[in-house]
Amino acid sequence: MKKSQPDPDQSLPICLRALRLPTFVTYHAEVAQRAEKEGWSFKQYLSYLAELELSERRTRRIARLMKASQLPLEKTMATLNKSRLAPKVRRQLPTLCQGDFVGRAENLLAFGLPGRGKSHLVSAIGHELVQKGISVLFTRAYALVQELLVAKKELSLERKLKKLDRIDAVILDDIGYIQQDRQEMEVLFTFLAERYERRSVIITSNLIFSKWDQIFKDPMTTMAVVDRVVHHSTMLELTGPSYRSEEAEKRNQSNIGDDRKEDITETEEDTTEAEADTE
Repeated sequence: MKKSQPDPDQSLPICLRALRLPTFVTYHAEVAQRAEKEGWSFKQYLSYLAELELSERRTRRIARLMKASQLPLEKTMATLNKSRLAPKVRRQLPTLCQGDFVGRAENLLAFGLPGRGKSHLVSAIGHELVQKGISVLFTRAYALVQELLVAKKELSLERKLKKLDRIDAVILDDIGYIQQDRQEMEVLFTFLAERYERRSVIITSNLIFSKWDQIFKDPMTTMAVVDRVVHHSTMLELTGPSYRSEEAEKRNQSNIGDDRKEDITETEEDTTEAEADTE
């Protein structure tokens, strides 16, 4: 007796799920109808589905990377005021957004006084890196240090460092605000030393290198950290007035304007009432 062939409408989706090809499962029937209508070859049909699968996988991967990155959603390249950047920084920006420095395990350092846009700049670069399929983690420096201290206390520091090592670029925001504690200095030094010439770090700081002894206390440790961080790195200097100060000034001016409008309105109302009383 001749064995009957399995129904492809039933067996094919099962096989595709087993092979973990969800896009094939979703679109194979729809694309088959198009292929039959337009006279595609088997190779064209398969190639189209394969490209669709890869595209969907990339979209899902970027969505996962973005969620895991903890990047501020509002601090993107679209919201970055590039006209405020120094000409040299503007010229460097397109190259940095390509992410080649991450592939070379190089570092990126952004310096400037508070309110100069350091966090926004590195966050915007981080968003562009994620779109290239590069894994990123944005964290306040003090928050990461506290996590490392907890891991050390629980005897799991090595495991924590290995987990961080799977991330291509770690953004350490505001490294200058770490408290002056020896244990904090030690775990931060360990983290930076582990990533040296292996993974990238992106650091923002309002302290120039000559003042990093305020963070690491010991001169020799400070020298060792600076040497590792500076080696294979790009440095960005953000100057100009403070964004926050300018925004506060604009709000104050706006409030003053609103108060004046209210005063004028009140004066006009008082005048109208007085004229009505006279009549």
